[in-house]
Amino acid sequence: MLKIYNTLTRQKDVFTPIHPGKVNMYVCGMTVYDYCHLGHARVLVAFDVIVRYLRAKGFDVNYVRNITDIDDKILRRASDNNEPFTALTERFITAMHEDEKRLGVLPPSHEPRATAFIDDIINMIRTLEEKGYAYQASNGDVYYAVEKFGGYGALSGKRMDELRAGASERVAVDDDKRDPRDFALWKAAKAGEVSWPSPWGDGRPGWHIECSAMSTCCLGNTFDIHGGGPDLPFPHHENEIAQSEAATGEKYVNYWMHAGAVRVDNEKMSKSLGNFFTIREILDKYHAEVVRFFLISSHYRSPINYSEDNLKEAKAGLERFYQCLHNHADVQALDLDHLQQSWSYADFQKAMDDDFNVREALAVMYALVRRINAGEGNVPDEVAQLKAYGKLLGILQEQPAAFLQAGGGELSAEWVEQKIAERLEARKNRDFALSDRIRDELKAQGVILEDGPGGTSWRRE
Repeated sequence: MLKIYNTLTRQKDVFTPIHPGKVNMYVCGMTVYDYCHLGHARVLVAFDVIVRYLRAKGFDVNYVRNITDIDDKILRRASDNNEPFTALTERFITAMHEDEKRLGVLPPSHEPRATAFIDDIINMIRTLEEKGYAYQASNGDVYYAVEKFGGYGALSGKRMDELRAGASERVAVDDDKRDPRDFALWKAAKAGEVSWPSPWGDGRPGWHIECSAMSTCCLGNTFDIHGGGPDLPFPHHENEIAQSEAATGEKYVNYWMHAGAVRVDNEKMSKSLGNFFTIREILDKYHAEVVRFFLISSHYRSPINYSEDNLKEAKAGLERFYQCLHNHADVQALDLDHLQQSWSYADFQKAMDDDFNVREALAVMYALVRRINAGEGNVPDEVAQLKAYGKLLGILQEQPAAFLQAGGGELSAEWVEQKIAERLEARKNRDFALSDRIRDELKAQGVILEDGPGGTSWRRE
Protein backbone atom coordinates (compact mmCIF):
# COMPACT_ATOMS: atom_id res chain seq x y z
CA MET A 1 0.00 0.00 0.00
CA LEU A 2 1.70 3.14 -1.25
CA LYS A 3 1.70 6.14 1.07
CA ILE A 4 2.75 9.64 0.01
CA TYR A 5 3.57 12.54 2.29
CA ASN A 6 1.09 15.21 1.24
CA THR A 7 2.25 18.78 1.86
CA LEU A 8 -1.40 19.86 1.99
CA THR A 9 -2.46 17.44 4.76
CA ARG A 10 0.98 17.34 6.43
CA GLN A 11 0.87 13.58 6.77
CA LYS A 12 1.44 10.40 4.80
CA ASP A 13 -1.75 9.63 2.91
CA VAL A 14 -2.63 6.35 1.23
CA PHE A 15 -2.32 6.92 -2.49
CA THR A 16 -5.57 6.37 -4.35
CA PRO A 17 -5.47 7.57 -7.96
CA ILE A 18 -8.50 9.23 -9.49
CA HIS A 19 -8.56 6.67 -12.30
CA PRO A 20 -7.53 3.12 -11.24
CA GLY A 21 -4.19 2.13 -12.73
CA LYS A 22 -3.43 5.63 -14.00
CA VAL A 23 -1.45 8.51 -12.48
CA ASN A 24 -1.63 12.07 -13.76
CA MET A 25 1.34 14.01 -12.41
CA TYR A 26 2.61 17.57 -12.93
CA VAL A 27 5.97 18.89 -11.74
CA CYS A 28 7.07 22.50 -12.05
CA GLY A 29 10.05 22.57 -14.37
CA MET A 30 12.75 25.08 -15.21
CA THR A 31 12.71 28.76 -16.03
CA VAL A 32 15.19 28.58 -18.90
CA TYR A 33 17.44 31.62 -18.73
CA ASP A 34 20.62 29.93 -17.44
CA TYR A 35 22.21 26.52 -16.93
CA CYS A 36 20.46 24.20 -14.46
CA HIS A 37 22.01 24.14 -10.99
CA LEU A 38 22.34 21.62 -8.19
CA GLY A 39 18.89 22.42 -6.77
CA HIS A 40 17.35 21.68 -10.15
CA ALA A 41 19.24 18.37 -10.24
CA ARG A 42 17.68 17.40 -6.89
CA VAL A 43 14.15 17.96 -8.20
CA LEU A 44 14.82 16.31 -11.57
CA VAL A 45 16.32 13.17 -10.05
CA ALA A 46 13.84 12.92 -7.14
CA PHE A 47 10.78 12.91 -9.37
CA ASP A 48 12.49 10.72 -11.95
CA VAL A 49 12.85 8.02 -9.28
CA ILE A 50 9.23 8.52 -8.19
CA VAL A 51 7.94 8.13 -11.76
CA ARG A 52 10.15 5.07 -12.35
CA TYR A 53 8.76 3.38 -9.24
CA LEU A 54 5.14 4.23 -10.01
CA ARG A 55 5.58 2.64 -13.42
CA ALA A 56 7.26 -0.40 -11.83
CA LYS A 57 4.12 -0.79 -9.70
CA GLY A 58 2.11 -1.03 -12.89
CA PHE A 59 0.70 2.50 -13.07
CA ASP A 60 0.27 4.18 -16.43
CA VAL A 61 1.96 7.48 -15.53
CA ASN A 62 1.28 10.62 -17.53
CA TYR A 63 4.17 12.75 -16.33
CA VAL A 64 3.98 16.41 -17.31
CA ARG A 65 6.91 18.72 -16.52
CA ASN A 66 6.60 22.22 -17.91
CA ILE A 67 9.11 24.73 -19.23
CA THR A 68 8.74 28.40 -18.31
CA ASP A 69 9.97 30.12 -21.45
CA ILE A 70 8.57 33.62 -20.84
CA ASP A 71 9.37 35.41 -17.61
CA ASP A 72 10.94 38.59 -16.20
CA LYS A 73 14.31 36.88 -15.70
CA ILE A 74 14.31 35.55 -19.24
CA LEU A 75 13.58 38.94 -20.72
CA ARG A 76 16.22 40.68 -18.59
CA ARG A 77 18.88 38.14 -19.54
CA ALA A 78 17.97 38.30 -23.24
CA SER A 79 18.16 42.10 -23.11
CA ASP A 80 21.55 41.96 -21.36
CA ASN A 81 22.78 39.57 -24.06
CA ASN A 82 21.21 41.65 -26.85
CA GLU A 83 19.54 38.56 -28.31
CA PRO A 84 15.94 37.45 -28.95
CA PHE A 85 14.43 35.79 -25.90
CA THR A 86 13.59 32.74 -28.02
CA ALA A 87 17.28 32.23 -28.88
CA LEU A 88 18.12 32.37 -25.18
CA THR A 89 15.44 29.89 -24.16
CA GLU A 90 16.21 27.41 -26.95
CA ARG A 91 19.87 27.38 -25.99
CA PHE A 92 19.17 26.64 -22.35
CA ILE A 93 16.42 24.11 -23.09
CA THR A 94 19.00 22.17 -25.14
CA ALA A 95 21.50 22.44 -22.27
CA MET A 96 18.87 21.27 -19.78
CA HIS A 97 18.10 18.19 -21.86
CA GLU A 98 21.83 17.41 -22.07
CA ASP A 99 22.17 17.64 -18.28
CA GLU A 100 19.10 15.44 -17.73
CA LYS A 101 20.45 12.77 -20.06
CA ARG A 102 23.81 12.68 -18.29
CA LEU A 103 22.07 12.30 -14.92
CA GLY A 104 19.95 9.42 -16.23
CA VAL A 105 16.71 11.41 -15.98
CA LEU A 106 14.06 10.01 -18.31
CA PRO A 107 12.13 12.56 -20.40
CA PRO A 108 8.62 13.43 -19.18
CA SER A 109 5.56 12.23 -21.07
CA HIS A 110 4.84 15.84 -22.05
CA GLU A 111 6.92 19.01 -21.74
CA PRO A 112 4.60 21.98 -22.36
CA ARG A 113 6.04 25.44 -22.86
CA ALA A 114 4.24 28.49 -21.51
CA THR A 115 4.39 30.37 -24.82
CA ALA A 116 2.37 27.60 -26.48
CA PHE A 117 -0.52 28.10 -24.02
CA ILE A 118 -1.13 31.85 -24.26
CA ASP A 119 -4.73 31.40 -25.49
CA ASP A 120 -5.49 28.97 -22.63
CA ILE A 121 -3.95 31.38 -20.13
CA ILE A 122 -6.06 34.26 -21.44
CA ASN A 123 -9.21 32.12 -21.26
CA MET A 124 -8.51 31.20 -17.63
CA ILE A 125 -7.91 34.84 -16.69
CA ARG A 126 -11.13 35.84 -18.43
CA THR A 127 -13.02 33.19 -16.42
CA LEU A 128 -11.49 34.49 -13.19
CA GLU A 129 -12.50 38.02 -14.11
CA GLU A 130 -16.07 36.95 -14.89
CA LYS A 131 -16.29 35.20 -11.52
CA GLY A 132 -14.99 38.24 -9.64
CA TYR A 133 -11.55 36.87 -8.78
CA ALA A 134 -9.58 39.11 -11.15
CA TYR A 135 -9.48 42.83 -11.88
CA GLN A 136 -7.54 45.16 -14.12
CA ALA A 137 -5.61 47.92 -12.38
CA SER A 138 -4.92 51.41 -13.67
CA ASN A 139 -1.46 50.39 -14.86
CA GLY A 140 -3.00 47.84 -17.23
CA ASP A 141 -1.95 44.77 -15.25
CA VAL A 142 -4.56 42.18 -14.27
CA TYR A 143 -4.42 40.92 -10.67
CA TYR A 144 -5.89 38.04 -8.70
CA ALA A 145 -7.96 39.22 -5.71
CA VAL A 146 -6.56 36.99 -2.94
CA GLU A 147 -9.18 37.95 -0.35
CA LYS A 148 -11.89 36.44 -2.57
CA PHE A 149 -10.48 32.93 -2.19
CA GLY A 150 -11.38 31.56 1.22
CA GLY A 151 -8.90 28.67 1.27
CA TYR A 152 -5.81 30.76 0.54
CA GLY A 153 -2.88 29.72 2.74
CA ALA A 154 -3.94 26.10 3.34
CA LEU A 155 -0.98 24.58 1.50
CA SER A 156 1.73 26.72 3.08
CA GLY A 157 0.04 27.01 6.46
CA LYS A 158 0.06 30.79 6.28
CA ARG A 159 -2.82 32.85 7.62
CA MET A 160 -4.25 35.68 5.57
CA ASP A 161 -3.24 38.25 8.16
CA GLU A 162 0.36 36.96 8.06
CA LEU A 163 0.80 37.21 4.32
CA ARG A 164 2.75 40.13 2.98
CA ALA A 165 3.68 41.15 -0.51
CA GLY A 166 7.36 40.62 -1.18
CA ALA A 167 7.39 37.07 0.22
CA SER A 168 8.89 36.13 -3.14
CA GLU A 169 10.67 38.11 -5.83
CA ARG A 170 7.80 37.03 -8.09
CA VAL A 171 5.23 38.87 -5.90
CA ALA A 172 5.77 42.59 -6.37
CA VAL A 173 4.55 45.46 -4.23
CA ASP A 174 2.43 47.69 -6.43
CA ASP A 175 0.27 50.67 -5.50
CA ASP A 176 -2.19 49.73 -8.23
CA LYS A 177 -3.22 46.59 -6.35
CA ARG A 178 -6.36 46.63 -4.25
CA ASP A 179 -4.54 44.48 -1.71
CA PRO A 180 -0.74 44.10 -1.38
CA ARG A 181 -1.21 40.31 -1.34
CA ASP A 182 -2.73 40.25 -4.82
CA PHE A 183 -0.54 38.87 -7.60
CA ALA A 184 -0.28 39.45 -11.34
CA LEU A 185 -2.19 37.32 -13.81
CA TRP A 186 -1.41 39.45 -16.86
CA LYS A 187 1.33 42.07 -17.22
CA ALA A 188 0.78 45.02 -19.53
CA ALA A 189 3.43 45.33 -22.24
CA LYS A 190 6.34 47.70 -21.70
CA ALA A 191 8.04 49.49 -24.56
CA GLY A 192 10.10 47.12 -26.67
CA GLU A 193 9.01 44.07 -24.69
CA VAL A 194 7.57 40.91 -26.25
CA SER A 195 3.79 40.78 -25.91
CA TRP A 196 0.58 39.08 -27.02
CA PRO A 197 -2.83 40.64 -27.67
CA SER A 198 -5.50 40.14 -24.99
CA PRO A 199 -8.84 41.60 -23.83
CA TRP A 200 -6.83 43.81 -21.42
CA GLY A 201 -4.37 45.03 -24.02
CA ASP A 202 -1.03 43.74 -25.22
CA GLY A 203 0.97 41.99 -22.56
CA ARG A 204 2.23 38.67 -21.26
CA PRO A 205 1.19 36.22 -18.54
CA GLY A 206 2.28 36.19 -14.92
CA TRP A 207 4.29 33.20 -13.76
CA HIS A 208 1.69 31.51 -11.55
CA ILE A 209 -1.13 31.46 -14.12
CA GLU A 210 1.13 29.69 -16.62
CA CYS A 211 1.27 26.51 -14.53
CA SER A 212 -2.45 26.58 -13.74
CA ALA A 213 -3.28 26.72 -17.43
CA MET A 214 -0.70 24.17 -18.58
CA SER A 215 -1.48 21.62 -15.88
CA THR A 216 -5.26 21.69 -16.28
CA CYS A 217 -5.03 21.67 -20.07
CA CYS A 218 -2.72 18.65 -20.03
CA LEU A 219 -4.23 16.71 -17.10
CA GLY A 220 -7.74 17.99 -16.44
CA ASN A 221 -9.28 20.19 -13.75
CA THR A 222 -8.35 17.71 -11.00
CA PHE A 223 -5.30 15.45 -11.11
CA ASP A 224 -3.37 13.16 -8.80
CA ILE A 225 0.06 14.56 -7.98
CA HIS A 226 1.68 17.99 -8.21
CA GLY A 227 5.36 18.32 -7.32
CA GLY A 228 8.18 20.80 -7.23
CA GLY A 229 11.10 22.24 -5.33
CA PRO A 230 11.23 23.35 -1.69
CA ASP A 231 10.70 27.03 -2.49
CA LEU A 232 7.41 26.55 -4.34
CA PRO A 233 4.65 25.91 -1.74
CA PHE A 234 4.41 29.68 -1.21
CA PRO A 235 3.63 31.66 -3.19
CA HIS A 236 3.68 29.69 -6.43
CA HIS A 237 1.70 26.58 -5.54
CA GLU A 238 -0.56 28.49 -3.19
CA ASN A 239 -1.40 30.79 -6.07
CA GLU A 240 -1.91 27.89 -8.47
CA ILE A 241 -4.54 26.43 -6.13
CA ALA A 242 -6.32 29.77 -5.79
CA GLN A 243 -6.39 30.37 -9.55
CA SER A 244 -7.31 26.86 -10.64
CA GLU A 245 -10.02 26.14 -8.08
CA ALA A 246 -11.60 29.56 -8.50
CA ALA A 247 -11.66 29.10 -12.29
CA THR A 248 -12.92 25.50 -12.43
CA GLY A 249 -14.91 25.21 -9.22
CA GLU A 250 -13.21 21.84 -8.61
CA LYS A 251 -10.42 20.56 -6.38
CA TYR A 252 -7.12 21.15 -8.13
CA VAL A 253 -4.71 18.46 -6.84
CA ASN A 254 -5.03 15.49 -4.48
CA TYR A 255 -1.38 15.02 -3.45
CA TRP A 256 1.27 17.75 -3.17
CA MET A 257 4.92 16.67 -3.08
CA HIS A 258 8.01 18.83 -2.52
CA ALA A 259 11.68 17.89 -2.70
CA GLY A 260 14.06 18.99 0.06
CA ALA A 261 16.48 21.89 -0.07
CA VAL A 262 20.15 21.67 -1.07
CA ARG A 263 22.91 23.22 1.01
CA VAL A 264 26.59 23.48 0.13
CA ASP A 265 29.04 22.82 2.96
CA ASN A 266 26.12 23.45 5.33
CA GLU A 267 25.41 26.89 3.88
CA LYS A 268 22.57 28.04 1.66
CA MET A 269 23.55 27.79 -2.00
CA SER A 270 24.03 31.33 -3.28
CA LYS A 271 25.96 33.08 -6.02
CA SER A 272 26.94 35.78 -3.53
CA LEU A 273 28.61 33.15 -1.32
CA GLY A 274 30.48 31.66 -4.25
CA ASN A 275 29.00 28.19 -3.62
CA PHE A 276 26.58 28.09 -6.53
CA PHE A 277 27.23 25.19 -8.91
CA THR A 278 25.64 24.28 -12.21
CA ILE A 279 24.97 20.64 -13.02
CA ARG A 280 27.60 20.64 -15.73
CA GLU A 281 30.24 22.13 -13.43
CA ILE A 282 29.62 19.28 -11.00
CA LEU A 283 29.62 16.66 -13.75
CA ASP A 284 32.99 17.94 -14.94
CA LYS A 285 34.34 16.92 -11.54
CA TYR A 286 32.32 13.81 -10.64
CA HIS A 287 30.96 10.84 -12.55
CA ALA A 288 27.27 11.43 -13.35
CA GLU A 289 26.19 8.23 -11.56
CA VAL A 290 28.06 9.33 -8.43
CA VAL A 291 26.10 12.59 -8.46
CA ARG A 292 22.82 10.76 -9.03
CA PHE A 293 23.64 8.29 -6.26
CA PHE A 294 24.42 11.18 -3.91
CA LEU A 295 21.08 12.80 -4.73
CA ILE A 296 18.99 9.65 -4.16
CA SER A 297 20.82 8.44 -1.06
CA SER A 298 18.83 10.82 1.15
CA HIS A 299 15.04 10.81 1.35
CA TYR A 300 13.65 13.11 -1.34
CA ARG A 301 11.99 15.37 1.27
CA SER A 302 15.12 15.70 3.41
CA PRO A 303 17.56 18.56 2.98
CA ILE A 304 20.90 17.41 1.57
CA ASN A 305 24.34 18.86 2.02
CA TYR A 306 26.66 19.01 -0.98
CA SER A 307 30.29 18.65 0.11
CA GLU A 308 33.49 16.95 -0.99
CA ASP A 309 33.19 14.46 1.85
CA ASN A 310 29.58 13.55 0.99
CA LEU A 311 30.43 13.10 -2.68
CA LYS A 312 33.36 10.87 -1.72
CA GLU A 313 31.03 8.84 0.49
CA ALA A 314 28.57 8.48 -2.40
CA LYS A 315 31.39 7.41 -4.70
CA ALA A 316 32.53 4.79 -2.20
CA GLY A 317 28.99 3.45 -1.82
CA LEU A 318 28.49 3.18 -5.55
CA GLU A 319 31.89 1.51 -5.98
CA ARG A 320 30.82 -1.09 -3.43
CA PHE A 321 27.96 -2.08 -5.74
CA TYR A 322 30.16 -2.06 -8.84
CA GLN A 323 32.91 -4.06 -7.14
CA CYS A 324 30.33 -6.69 -6.26
CA LEU A 325 29.16 -6.81 -9.88
CA HIS A 326 32.66 -6.80 -11.33
CA ASN A 327 32.94 -10.58 -11.57
CA HIS A 328 29.36 -11.02 -12.81
CA ALA A 329 29.31 -8.78 -15.89
CA ASP A 330 27.59 -11.46 -17.97
CA VAL A 331 24.54 -11.74 -15.67
CA GLN A 332 21.47 -9.92 -16.98
CA ALA A 333 19.10 -7.95 -14.77
CA LEU A 334 15.83 -9.67 -13.88
CA ASP A 335 12.82 -8.37 -15.74
CA LEU A 336 10.22 -6.64 -13.60
CA ASP A 337 7.83 -9.61 -13.37
CA HIS A 338 10.55 -11.93 -12.09
CA LEU A 339 11.99 -9.26 -9.80
CA GLN A 340 8.62 -8.87 -8.11
CA GLN A 341 8.65 -12.62 -7.39
CA SER A 342 12.12 -12.55 -5.81
CA TRP A 343 12.69 -12.96 -2.06
CA SER A 344 14.10 -9.44 -1.68
CA TYR A 345 11.31 -7.52 -3.42
CA ALA A 346 8.93 -7.41 -0.45
CA ASP A 347 11.50 -5.45 1.57
CA PHE A 348 12.35 -3.18 -1.36
CA GLN A 349 8.67 -2.52 -2.01
CA LYS A 350 7.99 -1.85 1.67
CA ALA A 351 10.66 0.84 1.66
CA MET A 352 9.51 2.50 -1.57
CA ASP A 353 5.82 2.30 -0.62
CA ASP A 354 6.70 4.35 2.47
CA ASP A 355 6.79 7.70 0.67
CA PHE A 356 9.49 6.55 -1.77
CA ASN A 357 12.11 5.87 0.90
CA VAL A 358 15.08 5.18 -1.38
CA ARG A 359 17.49 5.21 1.54
CA GLU A 360 15.81 2.10 2.98
CA ALA A 361 15.55 0.55 -0.47
CA LEU A 362 19.31 0.93 -0.85
CA ALA A 363 19.70 -0.99 2.43
CA VAL A 364 17.99 -3.95 0.70
CA MET A 365 20.53 -3.66 -2.12
CA TYR A 366 23.46 -3.55 0.31
CA ALA A 367 22.10 -6.72 1.95
CA LEU A 368 22.19 -8.37 -1.48
CA VAL A 369 25.82 -7.25 -1.89
CA ARG A 370 26.76 -8.90 1.41
CA ARG A 371 25.07 -12.17 0.37
CA ILE A 372 26.68 -12.14 -3.07
CA ASN A 373 30.14 -11.45 -1.65
CA ALA A 374 29.67 -14.23 0.90
CA GLY A 375 28.50 -16.64 -1.79
CA GLU A 376 25.17 -17.20 -0.04
CA GLY A 377 22.04 -18.36 -1.84
CA ASN A 378 21.76 -18.40 -5.62
CA VAL A 379 24.47 -15.87 -6.50
CA PRO A 380 23.57 -15.34 -10.19
CA ASP A 381 19.92 -14.80 -9.26
CA GLU A 382 20.86 -12.31 -6.55
CA VAL A 383 23.19 -10.46 -8.91
CA ALA A 384 20.29 -10.27 -11.37
CA GLN A 385 18.10 -8.82 -8.60
CA LEU A 386 20.73 -6.23 -7.71
CA LYS A 387 21.06 -5.13 -11.32
CA ALA A 388 17.27 -4.88 -11.66
CA TYR A 389 17.02 -2.61 -8.61
CA GLY A 390 19.81 -0.49 -10.01
CA LYS A 391 17.93 -0.12 -13.28
CA LEU A 392 14.77 0.83 -11.41
CA LEU A 393 16.64 3.58 -9.54
CA GLY A 394 18.66 4.70 -12.56
CA ILE A 395 22.06 3.52 -11.28
CA LEU A 396 24.48 0.64 -12.01
CA GLN A 397 24.10 1.29 -15.72
CA GLU A 398 27.84 1.29 -16.50
CA GLN A 399 30.12 -1.66 -17.13
CA PRO A 400 31.69 -2.38 -13.71
CA ALA A 401 35.27 -2.46 -14.95
CA ALA A 402 34.86 0.81 -16.86
CA PHE A 403 33.25 2.53 -13.88
CA LEU A 404 35.84 1.36 -11.38
CA GLN A 405 38.67 2.52 -13.63
CA ALA A 406 37.13 5.94 -14.33
CA GLY A 407 37.44 7.34 -10.84
CA GLY A 408 39.30 10.52 -11.83
CA GLY A 409 42.69 11.71 -10.67
CA GLU A 410 45.99 12.31 -12.43
CA LEU A 411 46.97 8.72 -13.15
CA SER A 412 46.24 7.30 -16.57
CA ALA A 413 44.65 3.88 -16.90
CA GLU A 414 47.53 2.89 -19.20
CA TRP A 415 50.11 3.65 -16.46
CA VAL A 416 48.16 1.64 -13.89
CA GLU A 417 47.81 -1.32 -16.27
CA GLN A 418 51.55 -1.18 -16.96
CA LYS A 419 52.30 -1.30 -13.21
CA ILE A 420 49.93 -4.27 -12.83
CA ALA A 421 51.73 -6.06 -15.67
CA GLU A 422 55.08 -5.40 -13.94
CA ARG A 423 53.68 -6.79 -10.68
CA LEU A 424 52.36 -9.87 -12.47
CA GLU A 425 55.80 -10.47 -13.97
CA ALA A 426 57.38 -10.06 -10.54
CA ARG A 427 55.00 -12.63 -9.07
CA LYS A 428 55.81 -15.07 -11.90
CA ASN A 429 59.47 -14.63 -11.01
CA ARG A 430 58.59 -15.15 -7.33
CA ASP A 431 59.95 -11.67 -6.58
CA PHE A 432 57.32 -10.99 -3.95
CA ALA A 433 59.20 -8.06 -2.48
CA LEU A 434 58.96 -6.19 -5.82
CA SER A 435 55.32 -7.26 -6.14
CA ASP A 436 54.56 -5.77 -2.73
CA ARG A 437 56.43 -2.54 -3.55
CA ILE A 438 54.35 -2.09 -6.71
CA ARG A 439 51.13 -2.70 -4.77
CA ASP A 440 52.26 -0.16 -2.13
CA GLU A 441 53.23 2.35 -4.82
CA LEU A 442 49.83 2.08 -6.43
CA LYS A 443 48.08 2.34 -3.05
CA ALA A 444 50.03 5.51 -2.30
CA GLN A 445 48.67 6.91 -5.57
CA GLY A 446 45.10 6.02 -4.54
CA VAL A 447 44.81 2.82 -6.60
CA ILE A 448 43.51 -0.34 -4.90
CA LEU A 449 44.26 -3.75 -6.41
CA GLU A 450 41.85 -6.69 -6.15
CA ASP A 451 43.27 -10.15 -6.87
CA GLY A 452 40.69 -12.74 -7.93
CA PRO A 453 40.19 -15.91 -9.97
CA GLY A 454 39.87 -13.87 -13.14
CA GLY A 455 43.08 -11.93 -12.54
CA THR A 456 43.82 -8.54 -10.99
CA SER A 457 41.35 -5.67 -11.18
CA TRP A 458 41.82 -2.17 -9.83
CA ARG A 459 39.85 0.79 -8.62
CA ARG A 460 40.59 4.27 -7.39
CA GLU A 461 40.38 4.87 -3.66
